[in-house]
Amino acid sequence: MMATLGATLAKAGEGEAEIHAPILPGSLQQHGYAHAGLTFSIGDSAAGYAALSVMPDGAEVLTSEMKIHLLAPARGDVLIARGRVIKPGRRLVIVQADIHARADGTETHVALMTGTMVPILPG
Repeated sequence: MMATLGATLAKAGEGEAEIHAPILPGSLQQHGYAHAGLTFSIGDSAAGYAALSVMPDGAEVLTSEMKIHLLAPARGDVLIARGRVIKPGRRLVIVQADIHARADGTETHVALMTGTMVPILPG
């Protein structure tokens, strides 16, 4: 999915992750803003990579639940999702992601996401 969206993992580690995605013509909604589906996808992935960064080697995570608050139209050339772990746990990891749209060097906070990741441990 991230390759389809042109998204890249800019950084990850220590309970945080950041994903950048260009706002391409194919990811616009009818008013010319980045579609909420793009916003949600990279926010979910940033939160997931943040959760994964606090797991043991070989572990994976799955999204159990994710809520999004759309705060402003996503205008610009790139979306930036910054995920972080709120509370790590053995069975559930509570996460948050803030998504910003960058236009002309200025970032606008366009969405806030909160959710729960389920660790899938090796073995």
